Amino acid sequence: MSLSSYRMHRIYLAATMNYGLGSDDPEELAYYNKIRKEMADMKNDPVKKGISLNWDTPDRMDK
Repeated sequence: MSLSSYRMHRIYLAATMNYGLGSDDPEELAYYNKIRKEMADMKNDPVKKGISLNWDTPDRMDK
């Protein structure tokens, strides 16, 4: 059985607000852990700020 959109939203809110899930359903736990892992991965990734400028463009690109 797949999770309803309502239940997925409730799990997402619990995961993003650092609340416990309060459920033993393996499907709900898997979705909760997936969200938590994605959040942890986003914290570890460096954020690229600004626009990178490439001054070494070939002459053909300028035309």
